[in-house]
Amino acid sequence: MKRTPINPWSWSLNVGYNQAEIVEGTARQLICAGQTAVDGEGNPQHADDMRSQIMLTLENLESVLNAADMNLANIIRLTIYTTDVDEAMKHFDLLGARMGPANAAPPMTLLGVTRLAIPGLMLEIEATAAD
Repeated sequence: MKRTPINPWSWSLNVGYNQAEIVEGTARQLICAGQTAVDGEGNPQHADDMRSQIMLTLENLESVLNAADMNLANIIRLTIYTTDVDEAMKHFDLLGARMGPANAAPPMTLLGVTRLAIPGLMLEIEATAAD
């Protein structure tokens, strides 16, 4: 798979994502459902702790990717939903700490929402990946 970043402006690179990417030569595409901070039984974890919820959400996303023989470097699009944009942004270093070593800066969108499907959850990440 060949990825070509498209950044008519560089400001988004400071926050860890490309404005767009041209993705060529993919063999498979994985569309992930929104991943959240739940345990293996689907029970919400870390109530009122955005940092811990982001960490577990990223772990769960990586588990889905790994089950498809992919990793964070395969992500070509992220959509992040949160009930508290300001609080989520305070902890976005976690996203950079995971995505940076994978050399991944996929286009992403962060959206503030009133609530998520399961009460107590504050963040959900949808991903599209390809190889």
